[in-house]
Amino acid sequence: MAVELQNLTKQFGPKVAVDNLSLSVNDGEVLGLIGQNGAGKTTTFRMLLDFIKPDHGSILFDGQPITPAIRQKIGFLPEERGLYQKWTIEQQMLYFGELHGMKSAAVKTELKHWLSRLEVVGKPTDKVQTLSKGNAQKVQLIATLIFQPKLLILDEPFTGLDPVNTSLMMREIKLLRDTGARIIFSAHNMASVEELSDHLLMLKNGKTVLSGETKAIRESFGRTRVYLEADISDTDLLAIDGVEAITPSNLGRVLKLRDEATGHTVFERVTTPHNYVPAFMQTPPSLDEIFRTEVAATEVEL
Repeated sequence: MAVELQNLTKQFGPKVAVDNLSLSVNDGEVLGLIGQNGAGKTTTFRMLLDFIKPDHGSILFDGQPITPAIRQKIGFLPEERGLYQKWTIEQQMLYFGELHGMKSAAVKTELKHWLSRLEVVGKPTDKVQTLSKGNAQKVQLIATLIFQPKLLILDEPFTGLDPVNTSLMMREIKLLRDTGARIIFSAHNMASVEELSDHLLMLKNGKTVLSGETKAIRESFGRTRVYLEADISDTDLLAIDGVEAITPSNLGRVLKLRDEATGHTVFERVTTPHNYVPAFMQTPPSLDEIFRTEVAATEVEL
C-alpha cells in the first residue's frame, strides 16, 4: 500500500509552485523532500493534506483520493508550531486527538505514555506557555503522533532542537518507520536527511531535480572523495595527478578527486611500508555537497 502523487501541478498566478511532480511512499518507508526555500515543498505538503487542491494530477492514499476519513489518518508537524499557549498539555491533546477520531479516555492514556517516552519535563495539567522551547516542541510532536497516523508529514522537524532532542526525535521517526508508517519529511540539515531517508526527492523552483534511493543518488556521482588520516603533506597530495582539492575534516582531510581511479593512486602513494595510515575511506560526495552542486547547476541554467 502506498501514498502516490501523480503528475501534480500547482500554480499561483504566473508562478508554478509545483511542476508535474510524481512520487510514492510505501509502508515503512521514509522520503526526504529537499530543496531551497520556495522550491515547492510546503505547497506539496498542503496538497497532500488537502488544504489546497492541485491544478492538475492526483493524490492517492492506498488507491483512493483524500477524503475526510483518510485525512484523519495523516499526522502533520508544521514548521510553524501551532500550539495554544494558554491551554494545558492535556487540553491540547484532547483537541487534536478528537479531531482524529480518538476517545477522551484513550487520549489521556496515550498522553501519559508519550510524556514519559519523550522525556517531557512537564505534567498534563501544565500550560504550554510554561514549557521550555524544547519541551513545547516535544508536545507538538505528541499531538502529531498520539493517534498513530498512517502517513506522517514532518516539515523541518529538527528546527531549534538541541543535539539530544534531535537524536530523540530521529529515534522516534525510525521507530514509526519500523512499525509501517509512511513518512515524508523536509529538512535543511542534509546529514539528518541522509541518515533517515530511504528515498530522496529534490525540488528546484517546483521541478524535480533528483529522485531515487538515497544511496543510489550518492553513488551516481562517483566515489570521488577520500577521507584520509596519514602523515603526508598537502603539497605531496596535491602533486598527485587527479587530486583537485583538500579540505580539513575531523582528525584528517577530505580529498576531492577528478575521478574514482585517482583513489587507487592516492592509496598506493600513502600506504608505504614506513607510513602508518589510521584511516582511508573512498566515498561519493556527501548529500550536502550534492545539494549545493545541484542548486548551483540549476541557478546557472536559469
